[in-house]
Amino acid sequence: MFVFKDMAKTLINGDETMTVSQARDLMREKDIRHLPITDAAGKLVGIVSDRDIRSALPSDMVDTDSSCREESVMILSRPIGSLMTKDPVCVYPFDTLQDVLLLMQRHRVGALPVVDEDGILRGIVAVGDMLSAFIEVMGIHQPGTLLCVLAPDRQGEMKKLIDTISDEGISTGSILVARGIQGGDGRKAFFPYLLTNNVARVKQKLIEQGFEMLEPVKWYLDQLPKKS
Repeated sequence: MFVFKDMAKTLINGDETMTVSQARDLMREKDIRHLPITDAAGKLVGIVSDRDIRSALPSDMVDTDSSCREESVMILSRPIGSLMTKDPVCVYPFDTLQDVLLLMQRHRVGALPVVDEDGILRGIVAVGDMLSAFIEVMGIHQPGTLLCVLAPDRQGEMKKLIDTISDEGISTGSILVARGIQGGDGRKAFFPYLLTNNVARVKQKLIEQGFEMLEPVKWYLDQLPKKS
């Protein structure tokens, strides 16, 4: 689960000398929303998004007089370096996908440039890349069944859960864990995604092992704040 596997490696980038208009045209042509900006040596110096460009231009819906059109022409003729985010947050090829998600959330961005130790642009990773990566990691692109299993919040419970599933000859795509569930009864919820639709027998085995089974939707509804 490292960035280099899922980042876009075909470099589409601009340089500081190109105009805002040229950057906008390039983004439209390549159907991208974020454009890394590099210097002559290929080092990352900034990034610009389609939103940055839209925000800088007068609104077409409100401002239609000649002065606004002149302002648009003036803005579009500026160097992109005047509009880009300089020294943007970036990641490295061997950062984990978890690191990328946290950075995206913390900085509220939809894409992060990927650079090497010398600051040379090597790729870019966007929210769509992250979704694809986690779909593959979690195995949910394959047919299967999601279970909700409640167990005491103590060591060894996940192993017992996995062993019980494995003993039935069933492969697991992924297991998610929710801690601090509503009710405060010292339990946590496991969500194994089983790569089969035949789960009646394994559910019974889990109950015999002391686990409690819930429908995933019921668990979710139980976690919603209760109206006073």
